[in-house]
Amino acid sequence: MSFEALAPLAQQRPLRILLVNAGEADAISWAGLVQPLRLAAAALGREVLHLETMSPTQVVLAQPGWHIALLVADEQQAPLAPELIRAVIERCRSADYWGGVGAGVLWLAAAGAMAGVRIALPWSLYAETESFSERAVLTPNLFALDGRHLSCCGGAASIDFSLTLIEALFGATVQANIKESLCVERVRGHDERQRVALQARFGALQPRLSEAVTLMETNLEEPLSTDDIANLVGLSRRQLERLFKQYLGSLPSRYYLELRLQRARQLLLETNHSIVQVGLMCGFSSGSHFSTAFGALFGNTPREERQRKLAPPA
Repeated sequence: MSFEALAPLAQQRPLRILLVNAGEADAISWAGLVQPLRLAAAALGREVLHLETMSPTQVVLAQPGWHIALLVADEQQAPLAPELIRAVIERCRSADYWGGVGAGVLWLAAAGAMAGVRIALPWSLYAETESFSERAVLTPNLFALDGRHLSCCGGAASIDFSLTLIEALFGATVQANIKESLCVERVRGHDERQRVALQARFGALQPRLSEAVTLMETNLEEPLSTDDIANLVGLSRRQLERLFKQYLGSLPSRYYLELRLQRARQLLLETNHSIVQVGLMCGFSSGSHFSTAFGALFGNTPREERQRKLAPPA
């Protein structure tokens, strides 16, 4: 789901955003999220953006009425007591959009608040999802919006998440000003994946899933079929599809296609290869197929994406 869905909230005056800090004040997940929003609030004024930061115990006593509410904690943070989590959830879910960042995502999912929802969870916490893996869909992306639910894997991705919220709510110019203040050159999109070794992410939990994705990542130019991948990792096609659906929220063929398109987007922005060359390097023998698939995922054509690289900054 595109973050452009948040745009109607910009009509609210003031737009109320609640951030619940369940960890340390200097934790990167918290700092990365709150600092861009604080700069935006200072630039726009309290009558446009009212940013509220609270502890879990404070929010339980607070008066609802937020448009966005997020529970934030670094992955090393010990979980809140179950009764406190339930009380925080009741407050946060009253917002138009709500969710978690870092370990906050895990706590919400473990409490059953993310049933059937695609969630962006820190890869280091994947091993703790066995008890509820069927109640939430893990996506390896940096952050996600699914219906009313927001989630971010935390860490440095919190900065990208915060800046994406600012652009969706207040426009590219406001985001550009905040980026300049923070010396941020590029904002990673919600569809980018957590850059971490697959063995570390899935190895102990699902080694065959890790092996399957490694095969995909090393065969982008000449894609393998789903049957070939299943045979190479020693699974049936149905078993492989079930693993991908459970842990990645996607079929193998769709996940593979998105890997190739993500690589194509990176090449378009970071190299001078022609669009035709990029398509071939990512397994697209047909230019029209490449353009159609690219547009379906990213909302613009490969040519328009290349123009972003050439265009002067806003």
